[in-house]
Amino acid sequence: MQRRYAFLDHPGPLAFAHRGGASEGRENTHAAFARAVELGYTYLETDAHATADGVLLAFHDHTLDRMTDRSGRIAALPYRTVREARIGGVDEIPLMEDLIGSWPQARFNIDVKEAAAIAPLAEVVRRTNAYDRICLTSFSDERLARARAAIGRDVCSSLGPRGVAALRAAAVTSAYGRLLTRLARAGVPCAQVPIGFRGLRVTTPALVRTAHALGMQIHVWTVNDTREMERLLDLGVDGVMTDNISGLRGVLRSRGQWHPGRLVA
Repeated sequence: MQRRYAFLDHPGPLAFAHRGGASEGRENTHAAFARAVELGYTYLETDAHATADGVLLAFHDHTLDRMTDRSGRIAALPYRTVREARIGGVDEIPLMEDLIGSWPQARFNIDVKEAAAIAPLAEVVRRTNAYDRICLTSFSDERLARARAAIGRDVCSSLGPRGVAALRAAAVTSAYGRLLTRLARAGVPCAQVPIGFRGLRVTTPALVRTAHALGMQIHVWTVNDTREMERLLDLGVDGVMTDNISGLRGVLRSRGQWHPGRLVA
């Protein structure tokens, strides 16, 4: 039997505001997330980095260079330095704890970007009692496993890269069925996948059917074209991550599948 997670207990398909809706404002800012909440988004996708002194930030890049008016690797800088950086020259980099606390009913899909973020993330989850409001993801199977262990309680998480590769292989052959069954029984309730990777189609009808047969949801990233959103929803995916939060809301509304959250901005 597949475990049930409060994080996924919402009328689908799930609509994720990727980095708060990066195409409609400065990404991973309090203002971006506030706008997503105002539009009715319950699911907010973000990234976890920690400063050299263990302060957990909601920020995508390893360095400040691309998005802020400062430079340097976040993991090598103390928070007193990082807090002076401004995204787009305007917005402070938000603390993860502040975001989680700002909207107590929101759910946060958190990409753990570095191993140094694991212990601070576990502490933030404990302080905010956000166990049922987070889903862990990462491009590292090891980081995912370590994050789950550090949090110390059963929380929602996605498949790591090896699991996604096995799921894709199982969609075309039975060779990986036992591995995926073990993952499902271990409590991995979803796979978060791209539309394609290096010219190969990842999100296919067979992949969706295979995941559903195992009791797993499929969430697709990062989908900004509304026609592609329609195609994926017709395919039966369970969630869409987008920078184009107005576009996804419009698509889901037109299909009668928009279920806005009851959040207070």
